[in-house]
Amino acid sequence: MKLICVERNYTESPEVVDNQMTKKTVFFLKPDSSIVTRNRPFFLPDFSKDIRATMALLIRICKVGKHISEKFAHTYYDEVGLGVNMSAYDLQQQSIEKGEPWEIANCFDGSLAISNFVKKDNFKDINSINFQLRINNECVQQANSAFFTLEIDDFIVYVSQFMTLKMGDIICFGTFVTNEKLQINDKLQGFIETEKFLDFRIK
Repeated sequence: MKLICVERNYTESPEVVDNQMTKKTVFFLKPDSSIVTRNRPFFLPDFSKDIRATMALLIRICKVGKHISEKFAHTYYDEVGLGVNMSAYDLQQQSIEKGEPWEIANCFDGSLAISNFVKKDNFKDINSINFQLRINNECVQQANSAFFTLEIDDFIVYVSQFMTLKMGDIICFGTFVTNEKLQINDKLQGFIETEKFLDFRIK
């Protein structure tokens, strides 16, 4: 099982969705050791002084596929979930300044909280799903899958050119990094539409 994290694929400006930004979409892989489930707490690591959260919409691959065609892409996933990715923002900025990879800042153990998954048929339109992150009951991120520069099916077509997708793989469609530096005892809650999917503490 692999975690494929999509970067540079979200805009808050609807007019940008149809422009050339799709060419800038990139992705990276996280190890399965980064996953935290069942609303377990996230423990602040000692190697960073600035951990920040990024909300992500998740889809789970349900069958093996390579070089997937556009007309069949929707058949390769059947479940949707929510994730909160933790980034060591200080280390990430250092990596960017030096032109180095970001894995040290994004792929550490316990850096991705994921919810349970539900059937995608629960949603009228997979490309228009609202999702939200609250920290200490304050909304810090409000997003919608309509603002993905590459739609879910299009990304599946794209990424399957480079690697085989396997049953159980998770694709994480990230949004943007929050401005809030996470603190001990912060409470994070994630919602898809009005349903709570995540509810955990920072330790």
